[in-house]
Amino acid sequence: MAQIELSGGLKKWVEEIQKLTQPDAVEVIDGSKDQEEKLYRLLVKNGTCVPLNPKKRPNSYLSWSNPDDVARVEDRTFICTENKIDAGPTNNWLSPKECKDRVTPLFSGCMRGRTMYVVPYCMGPIGSPYARIGVEITDSPYVVVNMLIMTRITKEVVQAACTQPFVQCVHSVGMPLSPGQKDVCWPCNPKDTIIAHFPETMEVWSYGSGYGGNALLSKKCHALRLASWMAKDQGWLAEHMLILGVTNPEGKKRYMAASFPSQCGKTNLAMIESKLPGWKAECVGDDIAWMFWNKAGELRAVNPEFGCFGVAPGTSEKTNKNAIGTLQKNSIFTNVGLTTDGDIWWEGLTDTPPEGLTTWRGEPYVAGSGKPAAHPNARFTAPISQCPSLDSAWNDPQGVPISAIIFGGRRQSIVPLIREAASWRQGVFYGAAMTSETTAAAKGVVGKVRHDPFAMLPFCGYNMGDYFRHWLSMEKPGHHLPAIFYVNWFLKDAAGKFVWPGFGENMRVLAWIFNRLEKAAQAVQTPVGLIPEQSTFELPQGTDYKALFPMDREGWKSEMADLREYFALFGEHLPPGMAAELNEISKALSS
Repeated sequence: MAQIELSGGLKKWVEEIQKLTQPDAVEVIDGSKDQEEKLYRLLVKNGTCVPLNPKKRPNSYLSWSNPDDVARVEDRTFICTENKIDAGPTNNWLSPKECKDRVTPLFSGCMRGRTMYVVPYCMGPIGSPYARIGVEITDSPYVVVNMLIMTRITKEVVQAACTQPFVQCVHSVGMPLSPGQKDVCWPCNPKDTIIAHFPETMEVWSYGSGYGGNALLSKKCHALRLASWMAKDQGWLAEHMLILGVTNPEGKKRYMAASFPSQCGKTNLAMIESKLPGWKAECVGDDIAWMFWNKAGELRAVNPEFGCFGVAPGTSEKTNKNAIGTLQKNSIFTNVGLTTDGDIWWEGLTDTPPEGLTTWRGEPYVAGSGKPAAHPNARFTAPISQCPSLDSAWNDPQGVPISAIIFGGRRQSIVPLIREAASWRQGVFYGAAMTSETTAAAKGVVGKVRHDPFAMLPFCGYNMGDYFRHWLSMEKPGHHLPAIFYVNWFLKDAAGKFVWPGFGENMRVLAWIFNRLEKAAQAVQTPVGLIPEQSTFELPQGTDYKALFPMDREGWKSEMADLREYFALFGEHLPPGMAAELNEISKALSS
């Protein structure tokens, strides 16, 4: 197989990284089927991947990671700007020089005994004015096969990277091999892991982890942390949002973007199967949205990704039938259980685990032992083109028009099922005020309520106060602003039972949002926004309106006091509009 020739700035950069990392070989990835098959053969030979039963799961593989390399490591993730204030108080900061002084010795000779893969990729539909090019250099074939699913990789993209500016991403598992040294199934270096972003020069350097967003640098690193910096400078929005189309019984369609912290129902909503007769939802994207204003002042959104990288546990035919349909073939499963007939299993996939199950730790599964079959942050990687509910415009170079933006978090009390912002400023405040209980998607304590503005706390590439200001700046003459809403699927009663059934029933909330856009649904004003008028919001049988729309003024006052303290973090970078909105809501709660 002929090796593709590089030229221009890409060739020069590759040669620089090759000189630093000293790999045994260099291979340029161009998306060919031959390359993909060769990589999987290598991964199987190395023990990194196990082929699944082709009759049950064609062209699909299982990987088990090192137990110390299972999630994003936010405490090892840095934004490296010349001025600390540009990174802001919610990011870990290092100066570019200090960080390069730290990572350069780590990368020196780090690819000895390995192949250096050069992976040019396109984020967004190829040929779209909204698309952006990146190149990841990595010594992990596991990363490459995931990138082949998650991004657009073709010979044309390789050629474009030779002639256009591109985001420079360097990744290593951090485990060079001496001559004759046997490799391990999942090479990594947890003690030295670092993920460093240089937004002023559009670079990412990631060392030590082979897992998820730590290693697939197109995803959170490029498409959110660096892209948010680009968006600030260029007047658009790079967001941790799903995109879906909603069609009413009369056949009218509107597109919505929705932002949730990890493991708060984002994939389930993106691929929702409607339980409401006559209503339909279709998926454009499940995780990231890039949104741009066109010449007509419409906010258009593209999904920069080409695949789905979702949390497996809890995903089932009952909770997300379309996700299960997406995973039937051509997929990679990481840190899930293995059945005796060569298929996969995780908690929630079926009511009872199959006999003879092997856990993600390679041990026999023992029910009731407290050791799950799948890690709580176990993942699937699958082509989004396989989604049964995929929207016909999912790959449209011009994107889809956004009529509504939805924020949400995981809260057991206080926050109602759905509320609408009375203005763009109040909607931005909703995003800035987002809180959620932590999950296993990031290393740390699970179940703690933390501030997660716009679900971007781990992903905003610059000062979050300036990020709020950027959102507020979208309100200008000529811009047709979407309406903004806030949802909470996770309210519980005194017995700890969820009061909203969720999943397909969430379509009722989307329908109310749709009808509000059409001026066909009534709302009631509360101090924290507009909620559905009871007689015009059809609830599922067995649910209670008052439980779904609590008005705990004292609880909200406590929320506002906590938020005032949080906003103080941003000092003079907090835009006056956020402080004004906080004061107005606090006043309304006391009246």
